[in-house]
Amino acid sequence: MRTAEDVLNIIRDRGQRKLPLEDVYRQLYNPDLYLRAYGRIYRNDGAMTPGTTEDTVDGMSMARINAIIEDLRYERYRWTPVRRTHIPKKNGKTRPLGIPTWTDKLLQEVMRSILEAYYEPQFSNHSHGFRPKRGCHTALTAIARTWVGTKWFVEGDIKGCFDNINHQILLEVLKKDIHDNRFIKLVEGLLQAGYMERWHYNPTLSGTPQGGVISPILANIYLDQLDKFVEATLLQEYNRGNKRRKNPEYNRLAGRAETLRANGDRHGASELFHQYQKLPSTDQYDPNYRRLRYIRYADDFILGFAGPQEEAEEIKQRLKSFLNEKLRLELSEEKTLVTHTQTGRARFLGYEIAGRQVNDKHDSTSRRTMSSRIGLLVPVDVINDRCSLYAKNGKPIHRAERVNDDDFTIISDYQSEYRGYVQYYQLAENIAWLQRLYWYMHTSLLKTLAHKHKATVNAIAQRYIATIDTEHGPRKVIQCIVPREGKTPLEVHFGGLALRQAAGATIYDQTTHAYVPKRTELVKRLLADKCEICESAEKVEVHHIRKLADLKVKGQKEKPLWMQIMAARKRKTLVVCQKCHDDIQYGKPIRAQSKT
Repeated sequence: MRTAEDVLNIIRDRGQRKLPLEDVYRQLYNPDLYLRAYGRIYRNDGAMTPGTTEDTVDGMSMARINAIIEDLRYERYRWTPVRRTHIPKKNGKTRPLGIPTWTDKLLQEVMRSILEAYYEPQFSNHSHGFRPKRGCHTALTAIARTWVGTKWFVEGDIKGCFDNINHQILLEVLKKDIHDNRFIKLVEGLLQAGYMERWHYNPTLSGTPQGGVISPILANIYLDQLDKFVEATLLQEYNRGNKRRKNPEYNRLAGRAETLRANGDRHGASELFHQYQKLPSTDQYDPNYRRLRYIRYADDFILGFAGPQEEAEEIKQRLKSFLNEKLRLELSEEKTLVTHTQTGRARFLGYEIAGRQVNDKHDSTSRRTMSSRIGLLVPVDVINDRCSLYAKNGKPIHRAERVNDDDFTIISDYQSEYRGYVQYYQLAENIAWLQRLYWYMHTSLLKTLAHKHKATVNAIAQRYIATIDTEHGPRKVIQCIVPREGKTPLEVHFGGLALRQAAGATIYDQTTHAYVPKRTELVKRLLADKCEICESAEKVEVHHIRKLADLKVKGQKEKPLWMQIMAARKRKTLVVCQKCHDDIQYGKPIRAQSKT
């Protein structure tokens, strides 16, 4: 039997050669694909969250994988409706979230890996969302580096994209490439599985599966039609000319300056030099030159256009018509804007994008430092919103919800949040503005520790503030050191991050990787087919817990054997036989240690 990597490599090769995918349903019979999928998603927080049934990752075994394959082989597998819940949004509204069962998640991950292997080589280079080795930073870097000379931004936002994807159109797109009716029927069943809300069943008439791991790849397959339309039609029509013609006024002043310089009038030549250096060297209104550029991240996209405003508005209307007529999607009018790069700023992926004016400043190579470049900025409102999380009435306050945590955890949580903000906005020219957020978080952290210990802020500062060495020199930080007998002490600090632009900084989407080349440790332990408590080989499965903190039970004098093993290994999983697993689930002591 082929390994999962061999199967995916064969599928990937067909995708690269743009050959139709045939007999793909039979690949779902391969257990190695499920072991690979299990190794990828068992760590997810939702793995222990039940959907409409009690089915979770706990108790995972080869028998469960074989049961899924058996149902697929006889085409009797049925998708379970997802459990719908609502989570709050910043604007006070709520967003629906679907929670599938574990078995459905596992099969979705197998299908996702097959679809990704086939379609990834065919996707557009202009698409950056939910793709291996791509993410928000790669999209933003492409804009900053290649959109020189852009005059207009056309911002695009699709209204409720994931909820309004047309099932029939999506299936037709899949049928063009996948010549296997059984696989298409399986996808169709997934799309129409429905959801349960307050224990009432509701059908799904449109949209991708809520909360499903397969949803991002299905959305990318659907929106790839938009990418192809832009590439094959709009970019072909609106890109013309190799470069702009020379600016007559710039050439005239430069010529006069050269003449004065040749005649010995250096003062007059210098005055003219400063005049023409304030002008663009090329004709910004050249009718024979146009440039259109495009970037998409999931359902958000932006175009940069060098040309007149009338044509920019025309591009917006053509996009609106294509989405409405071909994909049955609607552009959000309030978020789809045409913005001039010099008088306005576009918003994309949490950044502000703005054009840079031509000026007469020069760098060490005597070149002008700004010439219609694109700049990436941290929006002011983003900084204010983040500061408000640690303030009340404009002043930093303590975080009451964290007072019950230990000092090490409090400082670690603050640092994790702050590091996330800094790392995401490392591409911004004004990243130093995050210094305001740092002050709010720094003061809030000191007040939280002071509230916890019933002490003054000054006393806490004297106790915790220290100086550490970083790659950018010494920095003052809030530091906590926890000594451990016979071990290296634990150390955590808040601060110490340099607020400097890093043009090469890149954060890829963590949930997407091309493939996992080796089996995970857990899969190897499962395949060993031996209980890690009693060493029995009868009906081996995996016991899961949500977090290691669950092993700490207040008032418990002596931990059971299974808890001791998991705590010693610092693992949230334990491979056990069915008898030991039942004893664990029902709180029974594990007595006999059979060595058979």
